[in-house]
Amino acid sequence: MDRIVIQGGKALQGRIPISGAKNAALTLMPCALLTDEPLTLRNLPRLADVDSFGHLLNELGVATSVEGARKGEFGRVMTFRAANIASTVAPYDIVRKMRASILVLGPLLARAGEATVSLPGGCAIGNRPIDLHLKALQALGAEIELAAGYVKATAPPGGLTGGTISFPTVSVGATENALMTAVLAKGTTVIENAAREPEITDLAQCLIAMGAEIEGLRSDTLTVHGKDRLHGATYAVMPDRIETGSYACAAMLTGGSLELVGAREDSMHAILSGLADAGALIEFKPGAIKVTGDGAIKPLSISTAPFPAFPTDMQAQFMAMLSLARGTSLLTETIFENRYMHVPELSRMGADIEVRGRSAVVRGVEGLVGAPVMATDLRASMSLVLAGLAAKGETQVNRIYHLDRGYERLEEKLQAVGAEIERVGGD
Repeated sequence: MDRIVIQGGKALQGRIPISGAKNAALTLMPCALLTDEPLTLRNLPRLADVDSFGHLLNELGVATSVEGARKGEFGRVMTFRAANIASTVAPYDIVRKMRASILVLGPLLARAGEATVSLPGGCAIGNRPIDLHLKALQALGAEIELAAGYVKATAPPGGLTGGTISFPTVSVGATENALMTAVLAKGTTVIENAAREPEITDLAQCLIAMGAEIEGLRSDTLTVHGKDRLHGATYAVMPDRIETGSYACAAMLTGGSLELVGAREDSMHAILSGLADAGALIEFKPGAIKVTGDGAIKPLSISTAPFPAFPTDMQAQFMAMLSLARGTSLLTETIFENRYMHVPELSRMGADIEVRGRSAVVRGVEGLVGAPVMATDLRASMSLVLAGLAAKGETQVNRIYHLDRGYERLEEKLQAVGAEIERVGGD
């Protein structure tokens, strides 16, 4: 199995192109199921999860074609066409690889009148039930059956009908499924307490480009006026705010300066605010955000929460950064109950971290020391890479298949700004 080897202690300097957002891409791809016309997605990142989702769509009858990026560019252009739905079953052997597979449930139900989807997999960061997804579909008239590890949704004979979906708690995935289902339901659907993440807005804008009528973008109440059909479109995936924040942490940890090309300020206010509070110099340039660290990291108190608050997907990276802060930081995880699995690995590198239930006390140390470490999930993997970039000596990050799910050509991007990092094949 491959591993990443890092010789740390080098200040990173230069420009890093930001790829299309993983979380947005995996939400936009199932939109292809909503029309028999082509949907072309630009700036689609080259990631294992994107490939897996493409294979799943192929299983359902979606034809795909790929246009590679020009030399030196990242991302790619893919066209999806679901002229006919060949199957309404999303099988376990594909779905188990990533949780986002549940997002074919709504589009299949809306277009074909039925869908059978295996209960999803993904990172082992805690319990992530799909009950809110199912209640949203039921609010539009679907009948739901759970059996043998699969969920089967069936539309009534007259088709789905608009209604009011009121989420008791904010759920990004459930909001996405509800939105994609409602665009083909008869009448008007109101989604209350909807998630407000930028990826939700990206999805809504793609659906609007396909002919959907959606009101209330960027708010917690979305109103959808259902259409008989949607048409094809060409749409560019938004830049990845989590990748942007991750490389910004690299600049801080190494006392370097990185210009993050393509990054968008409007999608990441909480992340940028946290970086500024930690001492980062942040400059907004045309089409880029420049982050500079002077090595003097200030401690923070951060609690994760749904957008527009601080994202859970940046908690691990900030923990790595704050392990070198001049003082004690407090991180509180409110989204997932098992998202501190990187703590023992960071501790192996010399970090001083104490977990207290949902909170972690991070006492800044003078320096980190390279060590062999084991990645446990996607964002934890990145936290270990970040720690390795700042650590004295050699760090080996094992089980890096997690990184391939969420960071496009990680080593290449970091090598270009001065990091001594390479991928080494396993035995």
